[in-house]
Amino acid sequence: MNRLRVLFVTGPWNSHLYQMVPLAWALQSAGHEVRVASEPGFVGSITEAGLTAVPVGPDESMEERLHRIRGESAPKVSAAIPPFLTDSLFDMGEAVREGLPWEEVSWLLGTVLVPGMWIVNDEMVEDLVTFCRFWKPDLVLCDVIAHAGAVAADAVGAAHARMVCWNDLFLRIRRDFLRAQQRQPAGERLDPVREWYAGWARKYGRDFSEEVVAGQFAVNVLPERWRLEPHERTLSMRYVPYNGRSVVPSWLCEAPRRPRVLMTFGISKAPWIDPLGMSIEQVQETLDSVADLDIELVLTLPDEERDQLRRVPENTRIVDFVPMNVLLHSCSAVIHHGGAGGFNGAMVHGIPQLIIEGSVDAIAKRTVLRETGAGLSLTLDEFTGPCVREYVTRLLEEEAFREGAERLRQEALDQPTPGEFVSELERITAEYRSRRSGR
Repeated sequence: MNRLRVLFVTGPWNSHLYQMVPLAWALQSAGHEVRVASEPGFVGSITEAGLTAVPVGPDESMEERLHRIRGESAPKVSAAIPPFLTDSLFDMGEAVREGLPWEEVSWLLGTVLVPGMWIVNDEMVEDLVTFCRFWKPDLVLCDVIAHAGAVAADAVGAAHARMVCWNDLFLRIRRDFLRAQQRQPAGERLDPVREWYAGWARKYGRDFSEEVVAGQFAVNVLPERWRLEPHERTLSMRYVPYNGRSVVPSWLCEAPRRPRVLMTFGISKAPWIDPLGMSIEQVQETLDSVADLDIELVLTLPDEERDQLRRVPENTRIVDFVPMNVLLHSCSAVIHHGGAGGFNGAMVHGIPQLIIEGSVDAIAKRTVLRETGAGLSLTLDEFTGPCVREYVTRLLEEEAFREGAERLRQEALDQPTPGEFVSELERITAEYRSRRSGR
């Protein structure tokens, strides 16, 4: 196989970049050239991972850009999924979905998805195309929100795919929209996603293609039967944790003397979105409620939030940061908000989970835990200290949760590692490149 040039494109958040790093290193270790493109202010995280960064877009933060575009007093977009969408948006399984009705899916596109597309991607496209015309990548792997990467790949004839490390809500909503659109009168079928992509396609002499929106294929780390909206052509890859710059603390060099429980709610907050989370009062109530349990509770909490706690029980250890991949193997349970790092990390370590549903796709993950028996979940409205105590006690005492977590772990480990996956990526890249060139 000839040496490939592979470009990763990510939004400026560690939680997105970290999912890409193991595959980027696998490709690099196999002899391929790798670059990672993101905003100028994010290149430090990329280079810290030992990867070569490509800064694209203006030298301003996302928050500064939002203020410039919408004004200092612009209201934030709510990250919450409205109650009228949750019943069908997160359905999972073999049953055929009818999809969201037109009014609901149009609202979701116009209020959340398309504004996010503009803010994250508009300023990146031209620099990305310029770089791709210079570097000539063979393959562009896009974070699920990095639509600019798909535009640039199409402009230069590179193969391109979506990297899916959590549930692909965008693809589900897109398909729901296209189904509902067909039932609307011809003059009322406005499609803001198509308009965005078609505008950029015209600029670079290309025609709009739905393939650019959805990607030619997808790379997915979730076990096959737990994918919310799989691409027609999905390649499976095992999730491998990466946590950035990490040091093993000395207290982790001894086996825990009692069951260790990790509690972490770390979220990479987008500056235009009101974060989903819990108050310091709820955290305090939780610590008080489990204070008499025979456990070692490890809570990750920034110093400024720790200082707001009124008391820290004797069975609680508070740390600003600890690499999850070196901590999880010693844990008996994990409490987290449903993000990719917490869910996927607990999954590959076979640890029972309690999700406090603070991530957008946590509802789908609730289904995974329920069907596999790998854990439990609480909505933010249900989240109280006594409820956490009850559920943690169950996770520790009921053997069925450990068995369920182990079954989910085996499903995850059945997928090829990034190193094993490289040859498949080489093959499919060659296929799409030859198709574009007509050979």
